Amino acid sequence: MKLLLRLFLIFSFQINAQQFLIKGKVIDKNDNHSISYTNIRVEGTHYGTSSTYEGLFQLRLEKGNYKLIVSNIGYISDTINVKLNSDEFLEIKLQPVPINLSEITVLPGENPALEIIKRVIEEKHKRNEKINTYIFSAYTKGLIKTVRDFSSTGTQVGITVGDSSSDSSKLKITGIIENESRGYFKKPNFYKDEIIARKQSANTPSTINIFTGGRLIQNFYTDDIRFFNRPLVSPIADNAIEYYDYLIEDTLAMDKQNVFKIKFEPLKKTNPGFVGTLYISDKTYNLIKLETGLNDPANPGRIFNKINIIQQFRIFDDIVMPIDYRLSLEGNLMGLYKFGFELNSIFFDYQINNNIDEDFFDRTVIKVKNDADKKDSTYWRNIQTIPNTEEEIAAYKRIDSLEAIEKTFWDNFSFLATAISVNKNFSVYGPLAIYSFNVVEGHTLNFGGNAIQLFDKRLNANLDLSYSFGDKKFKQSFSTNYFLGEYRTTNFSFSAYNKITDLFTESIHYNKLTSTLTSLFGKYDFRNYYYTKGFSFSLGGLVFPILNLGVGFFNRTDNSAINNTDFSFFNRKKAYSINQSIFETKINAITTSFQFDFRKFIEDGYFKRRIDDTNGFITFGGSAIFSNKKILKSNLDFEIYRANINGSFPIVASASSRFSIVVIKSSNAIPFQMLYALPGNIESGSQSFTFRTLRAGEIFGDNVLMLSLENNLNDELFRLLGLSFLIEKQMNLSLHFNAALIETSNKSKNILPLNILSKGICEFKKPFAEIGFGIGQQLFPFKVEFTWKLNYKGKNNFVVGINTPIL
Repeated sequence: MKLLLRLFLIFSFQINAQQFLIKGKVIDKNDNHSISYTNIRVEGTHYGTSSTYEGLFQLRLEKGNYKLIVSNIGYISDTINVKLNSDEFLEIKLQPVPINLSEITVLPGENPALEIIKRVIEEKHKRNEKINTYIFSAYTKGLIKTVRDFSSTGTQVGITVGDSSSDSSKLKITGIIENESRGYFKKPNFYKDEIIARKQSANTPSTINIFTGGRLIQNFYTDDIRFFNRPLVSPIADNAIEYYDYLIEDTLAMDKQNVFKIKFEPLKKTNPGFVGTLYISDKTYNLIKLETGLNDPANPGRIFNKINIIQQFRIFDDIVMPIDYRLSLEGNLMGLYKFGFELNSIFFDYQINNNIDEDFFDRTVIKVKNDADKKDSTYWRNIQTIPNTEEEIAAYKRIDSLEAIEKTFWDNFSFLATAISVNKNFSVYGPLAIYSFNVVEGHTLNFGGNAIQLFDKRLNANLDLSYSFGDKKFKQSFSTNYFLGEYRTTNFSFSAYNKITDLFTESIHYNKLTSTLTSLFGKYDFRNYYYTKGFSFSLGGLVFPILNLGVGFFNRTDNSAINNTDFSFFNRKKAYSINQSIFETKINAITTSFQFDFRKFIEDGYFKRRIDDTNGFITFGGSAIFSNKKILKSNLDFEIYRANINGSFPIVASASSRFSIVVIKSSNAIPFQMLYALPGNIESGSQSFTFRTLRAGEIFGDNVLMLSLENNLNDELFRLLGLSFLIEKQMNLSLHFNAALIETSNKSKNILPLNILSKGICEFKKPFAEIGFGIGQQLFPFKVEFTWKLNYKGKNNFVVGINTPIL
């Protein structure tokens, strides 16, 4: 009997809590065309939604009687009575407001629009003073659009075979993400978003589905507006009147209230900003809707040919809050690759000025709930959503069908790939990685592969195998790491190797392909090599939100390598430089490390990921190596202590600066191959955070103090100087400065290779410094840099180099 009673109570609760779906479409009563972005709210609640571009909407409500208030600018608001005891479809017809509006109040002045905007800004401040906290719910949908379908491995699939009507240049939906989130705010600047549920098309990983209703989506009632990492002045920002030109274009009505329709654009055509329309309510001077886009100077590289933004606002508890956010953009990269993206988010169920404990706002600004990816179809049928269009439903089916097709190795094959995916977890070397060449190994064939995110995204592994025809050696290297903890913040790593490696590899910022090409075509190998074999393991992880600690051990035996080839396609009479010998030894050492990182996190459901703060950030870390003859049976006694400080800070507008400081202090004799070399460059090349006037491996030592400063000024200096030609061409300017003190202790000099001692050791016992600038165009991934030595002049007092990540 008790069991029956319990089952009855459970059944009764489910009946009472059952929700029904209200679907609907809002149309114009006169001509029956759909009305986009109409507000639908439930009277007496903070619950509601807004219609799509096609005028469609849906609401989930429990059984009962409701009044739906439907409103849009230019139409007479309507109240719809709904008796809900089953799913309903409503066709709501709104009557346009008659053209003969009542007289509106226009304040005196040369431009009445400016007076209105001043009042809007005043009301904005009053609004902000009223807000201490708020909580809201959000539903967000993102659409990725490309010409061709893509798979989860990144492979393009192509237009559907047999579809003769398909346009090969037409954008179509090729990826979909949806999520439900809850957002929190507390003065002065505490933010947090929790993703409660998320789903996406089969070709899109859940880890990128972190678009929420909070910090990643703009709110035009704040002054913190950024697009493409550039801060932009909001049209109702405190300094907006000095930045934008305003014009009253029309007067409309909403909810029996007059509405000003005001056009705006930057006063200076070269200033980056918004261009669009504001809808301001008369009497209250609230911003109730914004339709805008970006002008050319705010469009990076002008790759976007369409950028549309729509946001609406409504009063909750006498406070204006955003109720949606719509972003639509389309672009064409250099005329070669068309793409598009849409983001639609609706905000509802506001709770304003409720108590939120400050401890709730930890260092995580976006948190994906543990069960967010486990919500079933029943759950998704019962939450607030933006209705899926027929195109979106078809896209889900098409993408799922494409992902279900088993892909072969050759489906993913590309001659320009360094790695080829076998599936989402395994990849093997691609054509660009199979072959390499250097002066020691000669022609080398490389084989290997990677395994990533196995066992619930916890295990990664890498295997490298190679055979070189110059030194006739077979080499192997294996490494793996396993992540522990709920958010995989602890990492155990292990590696075993018998391989060739670069001398001062940390200081060479160029890839392996670059040195292969400079050798084959220029007979110039800027690297030196040595053989090493051994193993290492380490354990490290997050012990506090701002602190990582690590400990490890390595055993390695290092031996010198010699030139084994003189081959080159060109410059055959030219001789390669002799490969540098090293201090041959066996080293057993314990390693320790720490890092203080004050940046905040995104918890994407699997990992904690640090995010850079646009207001600047700083990290401080260090490491130590202890080699000991007696305890660890190493061939040498020495210690190496190292500290690193890295950070970024804004300068003005979109300009920012990054810096890096390295401090190294050593004791006893350090083997040559473990000395630190100032990061240098190759001829006609340069890389960020390197000394442009120094060559790779040219200056080294065991006691170091180094500063690197990289300033990305974008076009801000050109704007200050009024250089409109450079602004129009979207040219960017950067500045760089490097300085260093570096020397080698006498004990380390005693074990240096003889040829190094015979040439003389170059040290900077007084600060060495260089300074320069670079200029490039936003669209292209390279810039030309010019650098001068400030002292220690001799060779390379002035150098010109191409800085590009391609090298």
